[in-house]
Amino acid sequence: MTPTATYRLQLQPDFPFSAAAAAVPYLASLGISHLHLSPVLEAVPGSVHGYDVVDHSRVREELGGEAGLRELSRTAREHGLGLVLDIVPNHMAAAPRHNHALWEVLREGPGSPYAHWFDIDWESGGGKVLLPVLAGRIGDELSGMRVDGDVLHYGEQRFPVRASTAELPLPELLDAQWYRLAWWRLARTELNYRRFFTVSDLIGLRVEDPEVFDATHTKILELVHDSVVEGLRVDHPDGVADPAGYLRRLDQATGGACWIVVEKILTGDERLPAGWPVAGTTGYDALRHVDGLFTDPDGAGQLAERYREFAQPSADRGGRWAATARRAAYKVVTHELAAETAALGRLARRICAGDPALRDHAPWALRAAVRELLVRVPVYRPYLLDGEAALTEAAARRAKETFAVTDEATAVDVVRDLALGRLGEGPDHTAFRARFAQTASALRAKSVEDTAFYRYTPLLSANEVGGDPGSPALAPDDFHGYCTRLARDWPATGTVLTTHDTKRSADVRARIAVLSECPERWAEFLSRITEAAAGLEGGRAPDPHLAWVTWQTAVGFGVPRADRLEPALLKAVREAGLRTSWTEADAAYERAVAAFVDAGPAGPPLYYVAEFARELDPYVRANVLGATLLHLTMPGVPDVYQGSERQFLALVDPDNRRPARLGEPLPERLDELRGRRWLSDEKLALTATALRLRRARPDLFGSSGTYAPLRAHGPAAGHCVAFGRSGKVLTAVTRLSLRLEQSGGWRETALTLPEGGWSDLLDPGRTFTGGSAVRLSDLFADRPVALLIHGDASEAAAGTG
Repeated sequence: MTPTATYRLQLQPDFPFSAAAAAVPYLASLGISHLHLSPVLEAVPGSVHGYDVVDHSRVREELGGEAGLRELSRTAREHGLGLVLDIVPNHMAAAPRHNHALWEVLREGPGSPYAHWFDIDWESGGGKVLLPVLAGRIGDELSGMRVDGDVLHYGEQRFPVRASTAELPLPELLDAQWYRLAWWRLARTELNYRRFFTVSDLIGLRVEDPEVFDATHTKILELVHDSVVEGLRVDHPDGVADPAGYLRRLDQATGGACWIVVEKILTGDERLPAGWPVAGTTGYDALRHVDGLFTDPDGAGQLAERYREFAQPSADRGGRWAATARRAAYKVVTHELAAETAALGRLARRICAGDPALRDHAPWALRAAVRELLVRVPVYRPYLLDGEAALTEAAARRAKETFAVTDEATAVDVVRDLALGRLGEGPDHTAFRARFAQTASALRAKSVEDTAFYRYTPLLSANEVGGDPGSPALAPDDFHGYCTRLARDWPATGTVLTTHDTKRSADVRARIAVLSECPERWAEFLSRITEAAAGLEGGRAPDPHLAWVTWQTAVGFGVPRADRLEPALLKAVREAGLRTSWTEADAAYERAVAAFVDAGPAGPPLYYVAEFARELDPYVRANVLGATLLHLTMPGVPDVYQGSERQFLALVDPDNRRPARLGEPLPERLDELRGRRWLSDEKLALTATALRLRRARPDLFGSSGTYAPLRAHGPAAGHCVAFGRSGKVLTAVTRLSLRLEQSGGWRETALTLPEGGWSDLLDPGRTFTGGSAVRLSDLFADRPVALLIHGDASEAAAGTG
C-alpha cells in the first residue's frame, strides 16, 4: 500500500514502541497514513539513533522487542495506520562485544564463516584487521588490558582471544590475534575495512553477497510478509557495492508489494536511475526545490558580498563556494579518507601489474589519478548508466593538468576507464569500480555536507543536504518543472522538509531565508549586535566567521538558548576544521566559543536578537506556511518529522533527535485552531487540513493524479506559486513576502482559477468562482497561503475538518 503521508518517529530507549503506540490516536487524527520508524533492529546498547545495528535477526529489546513492535503495528492498524521501517543495509556497528558476526571474524580470521560479510582487505593489514580503538599508542595502553579466559578486556570493550593463545604473555598474545589493536588516530591512514563515511565505529556490509543479504534481511522480510510493515526506507544505498542489484533483490524478496524509498542524494539536475525498482527518494531533492523558492537570488548575492567583507575568508576557505568545496574535497581525500584512497591505489596497481598493456604506471601516479578524479566527481556516486556524465573528459583533462609530466598523466585515463568498467570484468576490476563509487559517495558527504557547508556560510538556510549554497535560489518555473517530472516519473517518491539529519529544521531555515530579502537590515543588525556584545566579558567572538554563523543561527532560532546553541556551534566549528576539529581539538578556542555563546546570543544581547526576530515574524510566517503547504500538496508522499506539524525549531543532531512530545488527538473540526494567530497553531491547522485531504482523496494526489502549474499575472506575479492537483485541488502560496511588501504589495496581481466553484479549506465558508481572475490581495487577505477544493468543501473533502 502506497502511503498518503508518513510521520517520522525517532525511536530510542527514552521513546520506545510503547510511546509510539500511545501517540497513535493523535497521529491518526493528524491525517497521516503511516508511521515512519527509525531503525528497529538490535543496536549498540543505549544508541539514540539505531543505525549501529549489531544483530539483524532480532528486534531491539530496548525498544520493546518484537512483541512490542507487533503490538504497535496492531494499534496502528486499529486506527487505520501502517508502518514504514528505516533499514540499514550498508553497515553494522564495529563493536565486537555486541556484534556476533564480527566477533567470530576476529576470533577465527579469514576462515570464519562470517568473514565474507565484511569488506576487509586482509592483505594490506598483514593478515589482520586493524581495530583503531585505543586511546593512545599500544605501548602506553598495555597496562589497561587484561585477559579473562578467552576474552581480552580493554576498558568497557571486549575482544575474542584466538584459540590456543590465551596463556601467552600479553605482548605475544596480541601479536597472535587475527586483529591488531591500535591507536584511534591510525584509522585515517591504515584502516583496512570499509566503513560508513569516516566513522570507524561502523563497518561496511557486503550485501551484494546473496548469503549476507539473506542473513541480514530475514527478520525485516518476515515483518513485511506478516503485514507488520508496509514500507521500507533504505538508508544510504550509495554505500553498497551494487545499489541497483541490491534494490532488485529487495524488491523481489518483498514480492514487489512494498513501498520502498531510498536515501539517495541527488545533486543539481541529477536524476534517480530509472531502472531502480523503488518509489523514489526520501526527499532531499524536494527540500532543495521548496527552500529555493523562498530565497531571494539578489539578496543572497548581497549577503555573500557582506559576508566576505565581514569575515574576510580566503576564497577557498569560505570566500567562494566552488573553491571552498574543492579545497574541502582535497582535505578529506588526503586526510580522513586516506586509507580508502590508498586501497584504491593498491587495487589499480594490482590490475595494471596483471595486464601487460597497463604496466609501468607508477604507484604514486595511480594514487594521484585516483585522488584527482575523486575530487572532480560532481555527484555523490557515479553509476555505469550515466558514469560519463560524472567522470567527464573535461574532468579527466583537468586531473591530468595536475601532473608535471604528460606521459605520467595517462594514469588518469587508466583510473577513469577502471571506474567506468571499460577495462574488463575480473574480480579486481569489479571491486575497483564499486570501491571508487563508494569512496566518491563518502568523499562528497564528508567534504560538502560536513566541511564546506560549515566553511561557506553567507546564508545558513542554503546549507542543507542536496543543496547548492553557491546558487541557493530557485525560480517558480524551476519548481514547476521539477514537480511535473515527479508527477510523471516518480509520483510516489518521498518528500521532506525536516529530517533526523537536517542541519536546521525547516522553520529555522525559513527564518534565516528571510535575511536574503533584507541583507541591509541583517548587516545593520550584525554591526549593532557585535558592538553591543563586545562590551561584555566573553562577548567578543573568537573570529568573525564564528560571529556571523552564531548570530545568524541565533536569529533562526528566535530566542537563543545556550544549552541548545552551544553544542550546535561547537559541532559547526569542529566540522569546519578551520580553527579546531574533532581529531585536532583546540581546547582554548573551543572554550572561547562556549564563552561567546554564553555572553553573546544566550546572554543579555538575546533581547536584541529576539527583537530583530520579531520584526521578521510576518515574513517568517509566510515562509513557514508556504513551504509547509507546498510540501504537503506537491507530487510525492510527504514525510512529517516528529513535532514539525507545529512550529519546530531545531538545530543539527542531537538537538533535532530529542524524544518526541506529541499532543492529544485533534478534534474533528479545526475551527478553533484556525482562528488563532499563533504560528504554531496555524501550522498545525494547515498541516492537519492538508493531510486529512490527502487521506480522504488519495486519487487526487497519488499515482493517477496530475499536476498543473498555474501562473498569476500582474506586477507581483513572481511572488505567487500556484498549481492544481488533478483539476480538483488548488494550492497557492506567497513567496518573498518582504520583497513583495517593499515593492507595493499585490496591487492588481491576480490568479485565474479553473472553471467551477472553489472552496477554501483553510477558511471554511470562503468561496471563489473559477473562470475569472481573483485578486491575490483577496485570495491572501487573511493568510499568505490558500488551499482550495473544487466544489463544496464538505462534500468534496469529507473528513478534512
